[in-house]
Amino acid sequence: MHQPARWGLGAAAAGSLVILGLDLTSFDETNPFRRTISEHGLGPDGWVFGLGVGLLAAGSLAIGVSLARKRLAGVFGTFALLGWSVGLFITAWFEKHDWSVGPSLSGSIHRVGSFVAFLCLPLAAVIIARPWRHRVRSRATLVAFGLGICSVLWVAGIGAVMLVASGNGLPWYRVMPLGLVERGLAVTEVAALLTLGVWAATERLDGTPELAAERLDGTPELAAERLDGTPESAAERLDGAHEPAGQGRSAAMRSST
Repeated sequence: MHQPARWGLGAAAAGSLVILGLDLTSFDETNPFRRTISEHGLGPDGWVFGLGVGLLAAGSLAIGVSLARKRLAGVFGTFALLGWSVGLFITAWFEKHDWSVGPSLSGSIHRVGSFVAFLCLPLAAVIIARPWRHRVRSRATLVAFGLGICSVLWVAGIGAVMLVASGNGLPWYRVMPLGLVERGLAVTEVAALLTLGVWAATERLDGTPELAAERLDGTPELAAERLDGTPESAAERLDGAHEPAGQGRSAAMRSST
């Protein structure tokens, strides 16, 4: 397993669990249908929220490094995943608007970071995992691509609601259950990220699957192909491992003598 991908999966999963824990522990205090995830950063546990988002961002960056080193992401996919990571770091560092005291510079920067993150991850998943780009289609790439498409649909739906709301003179965040929609988008995007991380962890540097590739030490023997391209189970080994053939040649030599 590639080390950056393993670290990235661990950090991203830990960060996601931290944020999920905040959501569950404050379920009776906040309305998840209306309140956004970032509002956890305004309370006394704001540092915990920042830690969770920071871990998610760091894990995303490590997964991106692994994909780039294995030449699985491409230039545009790498930059899209980098944009997601940078957006998360910005979201973690700058607090959102505290509307009880009014808008702030920190809140405006936070909003830009969250928009960048939410827009970049769907692009990264679709660009990196698109099936026609890879010679071998693995289950992880197909799942990541499907989750990327779902994320694009989430973003497109939010954009459509914003257009309808602005056309009718209504606040767009009042037209839909913003908290629920944001959580649905976040779950879909994090799932796509983790799937990309699993793919990066199970692919070798030469682009072949880690578990199916032949190892230099000869294991696993049953699944590996020989260096001459013939299957191990069907090819005659040079060391005479096929006993029936070896016994036949020995018998022929004894009869001739």
